[in-house]
Amino acid sequence: MGLSLKRLESLALRELSMILRTDAKHKHLSNVTITEVRITNDLSFMTIYYTFYDGKVENYEKSLNDCKGYLRSVLAKKLNARKMPELVFKHDEALEYGNHIDKLLSEIKKNEQN
Repeated sequence: MGLSLKRLESLALRELSMILRTDAKHKHLSNVTITEVRITNDLSFMTIYYTFYDGKVENYEKSLNDCKGYLRSVLAKKLNARKMPELVFKHDEALEYGNHIDKLLSEIKKNEQN
């Protein structure tokens, strides 16, 4: 992976976060946090990993997919990109998994103390 691809991923993460926070079509998308952006080497797909504060995954997934074209066009303008990859949204489950492990460890510690 070249430096320019990593830089493009970083810029896309920053710009997408700003777009969702300020001017997304669905206002509840301001609760979405972009955790990572990965772009294929041939620039055909941009996988966007996201998490959120409250609600159901299905609601956010549907909203993100509904405004995918809008996000893609605004992002292309912000990045000044001639070829804009297809956007693919994936829920980042790392935070929930980490919280689950933390809860299990707390329960083990609690049981050891009793």
